[in-house]
Amino acid sequence: MGVTVDVHQVYKYPFEQVVASFLQKYPNPMDKNVISVKTVEEKRDVSTGIIYRKRIAICRNVVPEILRKVTILKIPSIQLEEESWLNPQERNMAIQSHCLTWTQYASMKEESVFRESMENPNWTEFIQRGRISITGAGFLNCILETFASAFLRQGAQKMFSK
Repeated sequence: MGVTVDVHQVYKYPFEQVVASFLQKYPNPMDKNVISVKTVEEKRDVSTGIIYRKRIAICRNVVPEILRKVTILKIPSIQLEEESWLNPQERNMAIQSHCLTWTQYASMKEESVFRESMENPNWTEFIQRGRISITGAGFLNCILETFASAFLRQGAQKMFSK
């Protein structure tokens, strides 16, 4: 089955400011779900100027306590890997992220783009598509996908609201 979440948002701030905020937003005291974010690789392609980053985020396990009675869900944290390609000259940044935890039971992938708005060059357009698919959890598949979908939508809505 699987659940897909699509987000399209225009921020009335310049590209550089929005991207800097995105790269520095976690961890913060307003969101207790993200425990840490560590850059594990960063390099600039000298010929194109594109900056590649790979980051690992450690997030609190937000699966409801009642569902954590299932052994595979009884873990304190979840790891996510994010890769980004920032092109300062073209004013766009592509991001791909996926879950490193529960890979034998779940697939979580997000693809996002920040780019200069065509409507106004001082605004930034954000487009994101996330997909979660859970298998191997029997009757819990649908319940977990519904919960994950609500959590993804909530995260997308508060992207820059804090």
